[in-house]
Amino acid sequence: MPAPGRTVAIVEDEDGIRESVVFALERDGHAAAAYADGRRAWSAFEAALPDLAILDIGLPGMDGLELCRRLRSRSEALPIVFLTSREEEFDRVLGLEIGADDYLCKPFSMRELMARVKALLRRAALGPAPGLGPGRGSGLDAGLPSRPIPGQIADPAAVTRAGDLELDADRYAAAWRGTAVRLTVTEFLLLETLARRPGHVKTRDQLLQAAYPHDTTASDRTIDSHVKRLRRKFQDVDAAFDAIESVYGAGYRLRSGDR
Repeated sequence: MPAPGRTVAIVEDEDGIRESVVFALERDGHAAAAYADGRRAWSAFEAALPDLAILDIGLPGMDGLELCRRLRSRSEALPIVFLTSREEEFDRVLGLEIGADDYLCKPFSMRELMARVKALLRRAALGPAPGLGPGRGSGLDAGLPSRPIPGQIADPAAVTRAGDLELDADRYAAAWRGTAVRLTVTEFLLLETLARRPGHVKTRDQLLQAAYPHDTTASDRTIDSHVKRLRRKFQDVDAAFDAIESVYGAGYRLRSGDR
């Protein structure tokens, strides 16, 4: 159960979706604040920020992207999840680059959304792994100090190491050669699956199950999009990064040793 006083905001103009999310949030013990348009939500957020925000992209009054920008201007740490019916990769990438922590495409599994909410609230409560810095959900951490994970976290058993990659499962935090790489929850789960067995090929279906364990609506094309973003994020901190390999006709694998 979440800590007392936790408030999750849902900004969604489709009545059925908004009401279903409110019901699921309250069933899980959260306090839900619901808004049907972006401007009304922003007015409320100016007075007090929620503990987590779920934003539809196509909102009336003020769209979800602009609302996300404004929220990020007030808080770098606020967890933000996008809901989107837009299939274009550009929209999803843009949403993550301006500061969202994760996204789900409509139609989505309510269990999956609640799992993301739980994971992001846990990450926010624990804070970043020491030395990883707060960063943005986009993974653009330029200028922030970062150091290796080893010996600096409360529970070393939560860390998975594969060559130069280190993953902290408690905080959904990643580091490459000691430099923080901020990932979405989905990206973390996918990468952790590869890192548990370096050198072994994971099919798209296996990765889909790992990244979306409760969602039967996601397609395996989603995995290709996530891998593309993962590579780009790691190349932002190491231009020579090539540890995630495509295996034609099979899936993906993480290189089994340091380069």
